[in-house]
Amino acid sequence: MNDPAIGETLVSSEDLRRRVAELGKQISEEYEGRDLFMIGVLKGAVLFLADLMRSLTISCEVDFMAVSSYGSQTDSSGVVRILKDLDAPIEGRHVLIIEDIVDSGLTLQYLMRTLAARNPASLEVCALLTKPERLRVDLSPRYLGFEIPNRFAIGYGLDHGQRYRNLDYVAALNG
Repeated sequence: MNDPAIGETLVSSEDLRRRVAELGKQISEEYEGRDLFMIGVLKGAVLFLADLMRSLTISCEVDFMAVSSYGSQTDSSGVVRILKDLDAPIEGRHVLIIEDIVDSGLTLQYLMRTLAARNPASLEVCALLTKPERLRVDLSPRYLGFEIPNRFAIGYGLDHGQRYRNLDYVAALNG
């Protein structure tokens, strides 16, 4: 795609495929014999969740949540509103939140508190990306794809103005 807004590649499509397969193997081994309930955080985690599910060797159930974080277009305030809640109860279930990116961590922290109050058997996070220097809370996903620099990331589900989600790699947004 020839678009001047697409900057340098942060994570190549080959690295994404390799790491997602590794995460799928690790999750399959660690959740073997347990009932895995995966929650995809819309919309950014859809591609990651789909690829991750295909790499699992265990059965799982999937549901989605959509959350809105108030703040500027490129910065989260941590004030979160649930736009789409789960369709199924998670009490007593082994829950794995699938997130595209952990930036400040404020939205994910809110989501974890909200879901923990529903009494799952376990609650963990699998994040494709994190920006360690932006993290504002004590939060570390159990499963992590890549640490990236403090650049606005697009591609592989991540967007800017609802565009660029379809890139098969992660790039920095120019400008």
